[in-house]
Amino acid sequence: MQIFSEDESRELFPLSWLSQYGYCKRRCSLLALEQIWQENEYTAAGRMQHKRVHTGRTEQRGDVIHIFEMPVFSRRLGVSGFCDCVEAHPSLSGASIPYGEGKYTFYPVEYKHGVVRDEEEYHLQLCAQAICLEERFGVQIPAGAIFFIDAHRRDEVLLSQELREQTWQTAKEIADMVESQKLVPAVYSAKCKKCSLREACQPKIRHSAQSYSEGLWDEAVKEME
Repeated sequence: MQIFSEDESRELFPLSWLSQYGYCKRRCSLLALEQIWQENEYTAAGRMQHKRVHTGRTEQRGDVIHIFEMPVFSRRLGVSGFCDCVEAHPSLSGASIPYGEGKYTFYPVEYKHGVVRDEEEYHLQLCAQAICLEERFGVQIPAGAIFFIDAHRRDEVLLSQELREQTWQTAKEIADMVESQKLVPAVYSAKCKKCSLREACQPKIRHSAQSYSEGLWDEAVKEME
């Protein structure tokens, strides 16, 4: 599957948008189309914890090479960004890398702060990282992991065909959104309470205004009948 052409002049969108879109389409559209970003205690905590990871270094632990903040991109998927950590395991069926001798297979690990939770958007982001690595090195990556920093726990994620299809579909929807330049309508939910963009989004007000406008339109149509 291919979302974009492989034209090198085409701008790629941030890989992290897949996670944002999976969490809230409205939030992603505000970030992508309005360049709105506001920080709160939750985003600040996550940024500080990721700062400890994002140092662009490599570490050798036994036979495994740990590559931190590895830059990746996929022109087919239309994304670019960084992998928090990629574990390179020696394998005769793997690919050569500039960080060590021999050949390696890859195991991407995405770092998240907060409590352990099974969030689909995290899986989408991890799968996109794997697709980028597969495209670059010509290998197959069957699994990766989400590492929850606070709990110091790693949960493995199988990169199934279903998850891959969801990742491609999400990337396509983001690409369509960017091309149309249309904000996604606000829909209030429990997620809004902790969202750093709540003030800019105003989901309750916008929803009420939309309902009010639709009501006026319905009344006008009735009068014309």
